[in-house]
Amino acid sequence: MDRLIIPGTAPSVNHMYQNTRGKRRMKILKPKAQAWYDETTLLANLWRTKNKWPTANGKVIVRLWYFFPDARRRDTHNTLKALLDALENGLIYEDDKLALPRIMDYEIDRKNPRIEIEFEVAG
Repeated sequence: MDRLIIPGTAPSVNHMYQNTRGKRRMKILKPKAQAWYDETTLLANLWRTKNKWPTANGKVIVRLWYFFPDARRRDTHNTLKALLDALENGLIYEDDKLALPRIMDYEIDRKNPRIEIEFEVAG
């Protein structure tokens, strides 16, 4: 089964939300984070269709390899919220509580920053 490739870098929790104004204060995704989320959802759906992956209703091991565009200090764990939510929306699994993320490695790839993902039904 092919890896799902997500181009670029996922937004961190620290950089993905903005507060709204009005009677009820809410947090919404910033436009750049929303665009990344929408593209990731679409790529997950395309991958799922191509690889005949049925939407999982049990635990799924999610293996992650990060390829960053530069040596700036980053925390891979800080990207999991956006990524796991987008994969749920892309129908990889029914609920992101079923995802068991495993960060396998990270490195620098200045020419092709990305996240590579493998899925395995657990158990």
